[in-house]
Formats: sequence, C-alpha cells, structure tokens
Amino acid sequence: QVQLVESGGGLVQAGGSLRLSCAASVRTFSDYTTAWFRQAPGKNRTFVAVIGGSGYITSYTQSVKGRFTISTDNAKNTVYLQMNSLKPEDTAVYYCAARGLSPSSWRDLATYTYWGQGTQVTVSS
Repeated sequence: QVQLVESGGGLVQAGGSLRLSCAASVRTFSDYTTAWFRQAPGKNRTFVAVIGGSGYITSYTQSVKGRFTISTDNAKNTVYLQMNSLKPEDTAVYYCAARGLSPSSWRDLATYTYWGQGTQVTVSS
C-alpha cells in the first residue's frame, strides 16, 4: 500500500508562487509514475502534470506550460510541483496520484491507483 501526503498549498496573490510537495511511503519511488491533478469547485478533476519514475519524462496540460514545473527527488521519495505566475483560474484542490508502470494515458485519472488527500491552492486577484 502506497500512501501519498501532499503539502505546500495556501493562499497567494495572482502572479505569486507556491511549491507543492507529495511525499510517498514507498521503497522504490522510481518504480512509479506520479502526477498532479486538480479540482476546482463544481468541476471535474483534471490533469495538471506528470513525471516518469526516472524523472526524465514530464508532461503538462497546456494551461500551465511555462509556469509550472514538476520534479522528483527519489532519494526523498518526494515529487514537487513548482507553480509560478499563478492565476485565479489555478485555484483548486491539488491532488498527487501515483501508479505503477502502465501503457495507459498519463492524463487518465482512472488509471492511478494511489491518491493523496489533496491540498488547497487559492489564488486571489
């Protein structure tokens, strides 16, 4: 059983930055693909970014490209989401998710086995 614990959310003004962390209770973090999803009030949960277990492959949803960066520290079993130039439309609960090796689309939340509890990010205008 893998446990994921997010932290780093909060309230920030538009244009500001936050760094989210996702700590995983696994022995070999590099065996997992880890992603961030977000869910705004009244909306579905959607893909934000993903990083392969090696840390070399990343992908982002178009709206955050150039502003968000996903990275991993396998020694600490932690994945980060650095969020810069935040906009009010980035306001959501952000969830960390992980899965083992799979040929399924990285953007499909149904393919992720493990989820964190979520952390709130609020961007004021």
